[in-house]
Amino acid sequence: MTENSPLNPSANGAGDGAAQLSLQKVYIKDASFEVPGAPQIFQEQGQPQVQLNLSQQVGTLADNVYEVVLTVTVTCKLADKTAYLAEVQQAGVFGMQGFDAQNRDTVLATYCPNVLFPYARQIVSDLIQNGGFPPFLLQPINFESLYAEQMRRRAEGEQQLNA
Repeated sequence: MTENSPLNPSANGAGDGAAQLSLQKVYIKDASFEVPGAPQIFQEQGQPQVQLNLSQQVGTLADNVYEVVLTVTVTCKLADKTAYLAEVQQAGVFGMQGFDAQNRDTVLATYCPNVLFPYARQIVSDLIQNGGFPPFLLQPINFESLYAEQMRRRAEGEQQLNA
């Protein structure tokens, strides 16, 4: 029996040169939630200051198989005191076949985090609400724009080194 997987593109009805991408697994690699000032922080008044940090890592698991880990960290402060800190590492295993190096890197840096972000957003929202705070919904992230900016900065850095 022929296995239908990204490592066997002919089983998917694609020709030998067709680029293939498949999501093999989505999982939480790590999640944490801290309320360092509880229960006193629940008595604090004021406008919360929320800071969002995103990062991602790509690891190679096998030929044409990659793990992408999207880390979302949300820190909320009230009057210079940390109300809560929520961090989620949402991961996925992606199979890729038939991509050149540049396109592979672009897909891993843009498409894959776009797939993982809704899962991370839901977990962050659940952690914060279950921690006793008002609901919090992360706004959509344009990973294509972030990647383009990263490539622009890298090109500028190389130009400065060569000057």
